[in-house]
Amino acid sequence: MKLRGHTRETLLAYVTAQCAHVVPDGREAVFRTVADAHFDQALERMHRCINACAPWRKDEFNVLQSSQHAIFLYFLSNTIWKRSGDTEAPTRLFLMNKAFNGIDLFYEIAMPEVFYIGHSVGIVLAKATYGNYLVLYQNSTVGRHKDQIPVIGDRVVMYPGSSIAAGAVVEDDVVISQGVRVIGKHVPRGQMVFAGAGADLVLRPRPDDLMGEYFRL
Repeated sequence: MKLRGHTRETLLAYVTAQCAHVVPDGREAVFRTVADAHFDQALERMHRCINACAPWRKDEFNVLQSSQHAIFLYFLSNTIWKRSGDTEAPTRLFLMNKAFNGIDLFYEIAMPEVFYIGHSVGIVLAKATYGNYLVLYQNSTVGRHKDQIPVIGDRVVMYPGSSIAAGAVVEDDVVISQGVRVIGKHVPRGQMVFAGAGADLVLRPRPDDLMGEYFRL
């Protein structure tokens, strides 16, 4: 994969400098050593994601594209945590992602192999079951309430300001329209969800060609 404007080493230095800016505790050398050990695996995950996302150029990672930057910081934090159990470097990356991209995505959360972020600002993602080919827009929220954990299927789109929370089950191929809250409800496959009266939801068939805008399926 081509690293636009960078080599592997300059990209590692770039991320390390960002870390030192957000968490200026003098431990950037330790961070760099840990990040370096898991950098290639995180780049491999990023490569798969980029090549699956239709709006992005195949085989090219542009760290100045903020959505790609946000996803990479998550992949790096999650890779470090899963492969080593280290929490300090992943925590720094989590804080960096909030500071630079306005997204709250903790390193322990199991995100899918492929997901697309339209605009990252205000996205908050709790621990949940996330299906593959997920689309997220600004101010979308996935929330849990105690042991009530949402389950989200494959090819789900969350438009700006939408939320899925408190044990909601959203099946495959569902679109949550702008500002709609799915709280503790079940949405069957292939539906587009609109707000109804009160807490009611209105369901209509989802357009068949929608996912081609986002993914190379």
